[in-house]
Amino acid sequence: MAEEYLRNIRFLIVDDTAFVRHTVRMVLKKMGSEHIEEAEDGGQALRILDSFMPDIIILNWEMEPVNGIEFARKVRGRADTPYSFIPIIMLTGHADPARVATARDAGVNEFVVKPFSAKGLFSRIQAVIERPRSFIKVESYFGPCRRRKMVPMVEGQDRRGKQAAETFDDSGARV
Repeated sequence: MAEEYLRNIRFLIVDDTAFVRHTVRMVLKKMGSEHIEEAEDGGQALRILDSFMPDIIILNWEMEPVNGIEFARKVRGRADTPYSFIPIIMLTGHADPARVATARDAGVNEFVVKPFSAKGLFSRIQAVIERPRSFIKVESYFGPCRRRKMVPMVEGQDRRGKQAAETFDDSGARV
């Protein structure tokens, strides 16, 4: 099933460890992916985005000179570009709640903890494909909605009664 499911999905793997990039690449190939690019850090990944448009980015946190959080913020900070809506899956050895919240607040869609399983990675890939979150834009944030559950709201207000954020679907259209 996964072989056909991921055949036309384009991935960008961003990790400073060659072994991790190789492992993720082999897992993706076993799942059927045929279009995979790699970068050693966020800076190189940003340059790759000029010539390769991935459908999903798999991103490590700890890298130099541009780490995963800085990369995610730069991608999401360019709301006028087509790649600002690309789903980002953070693949990291850090799973404490503060790190998860930081990644979420940087615009990361999903989180996978190392060491990872093929099944765990596939479930996060499947989540960004089948259950994409709408994007929101407020003064201090642009990225996927950070709520896992949708809360009923009054038109034009958020759950606290404040002015609601603009929302966008995964194609960039305002909803």
